[in-house]
Amino acid sequence: MLIIISDVHLGDGTCGRPISGNAFRLFGNRLQELAENASWRADGTYRPVDEINLLLMGDILDALHSTLWLDTRPGGPDYTRPWTDFNAPGFTEKLLVITRNILSNNREAAEVLRKTSQGEIVRLPPSAGGKPDETAARLPVPARIFYMVGNHDWYYHLPGPAFDAVRKEIIESLGLANGFGPFPSEAEESGDLMEMLTRYKVYARHGELYDGFNFNRQKGRDAHTLGDIFTVEMMNRFPVEAREKLGVDIPPVVFDGLREMTNVRPVLAAPLWISGQITHNELPRSVQDELKAIWDGLGEEFLAMEVVRAQDIWLKPDSVDALQVLLKISKHTPFSTLNKIILRLRRMLGNEEISYSENALKEPAFRKGWANFVVFGHTHHHEVLPLDALGPALERVDKFYFNSGTWHTYFGLALNRPEEQKFIPYQEMTYLAFYHEGERRGRRFETWSGAFA
Repeated sequence: MLIIISDVHLGDGTCGRPISGNAFRLFGNRLQELAENASWRADGTYRPVDEINLLLMGDILDALHSTLWLDTRPGGPDYTRPWTDFNAPGFTEKLLVITRNILSNNREAAEVLRKTSQGEIVRLPPSAGGKPDETAARLPVPARIFYMVGNHDWYYHLPGPAFDAVRKEIIESLGLANGFGPFPSEAEESGDLMEMLTRYKVYARHGELYDGFNFNRQKGRDAHTLGDIFTVEMMNRFPVEAREKLGVDIPPVVFDGLREMTNVRPVLAAPLWISGQITHNELPRSVQDELKAIWDGLGEEFLAMEVVRAQDIWLKPDSVDALQVLLKISKHTPFSTLNKIILRLRRMLGNEEISYSENALKEPAFRKGWANFVVFGHTHHHEVLPLDALGPALERVDKFYFNSGTWHTYFGLALNRPEEQKFIPYQEMTYLAFYHEGERRGRRFETWSGAFA
């Protein structure tokens, strides 16, 4: 049995709340149920599974969404950001502190995963005559847990002894089967992972490869992206600057609300979220104007950064150009007018969910024929789509694309009168299960996606 989850975004608590520990307790219960069901074979007999594989497919620990990246100032000798020299001692020291804080802030999640790897979560009755023997002691079934990186945790892919030490702490905390070397970005980088996926006829990747804002195709996975810079210098920094410049003029409830901006959906609604904090907390006009000035100032600084301008390709429309347009419109537009523009854009664009299903058709594993299932994450948009069907009817092989969705806390913009900026909190949770060798009475896969508040 193979289980895949991604985009859990466990953070250190400085940039919004991660999904609650209850989700992991629920997941532990689901693993037990999945393993029991998988132990019933296609011939109708019961034989307990002796293998559970769990793939954490990127953006599990969210080291990017942390205000600790802002502790050093530009121009200083200790200036450290996701885009500075990762061979400098300050880089790994910063990453280690952020990682430890994430693990500490999500002890319950780490405990469930670690216990899963130790056989303390899934216990199955032995078989007696092809049926479960409920009178006998249950058998522990440890899970092999593999960690792949995405665009929010790509730092764990960086090579070198200093990063090995960081990975060692993650491995021990979560009970991973990974070695201390770089966590794979591509499945082919890990022999054990690739062998396991091949047996299940699954090809998996995080999926940011197909997102030019969050992946640098020229430099590969060991390089920063424009998305890293925008996240740190705009999304992470805005609440910090607001508190520093406004002090007691910004109520704690507003500051806490601004920190949740990273969890707002749809993404286009982020300015609506800021405006909503202003409106619903009845901030005085002077504070409103100052918040707008802070946002505009950060936008100007962001566009002027050398590391941003270096990614602006001359005579070719790119992400930098799009951000220039967005931030310049924002600068000359009050929040009230900007809100109307955003709402109109949403109505014009319709569903903003992104699908990478067309990219699944280009994957070599699919084109060569050995993968029946192609799995991506990254978009947070759970999907199950048929790709192809091969062979005669009685021997037909069906091929599918999956997106593994997310485990995330969201603040969703209400559909009724969205101009009132009403956001409703809820949590999403998705996981995929794949079977082989007659497990689950011959079923090949199942997926589960739910939400709770």
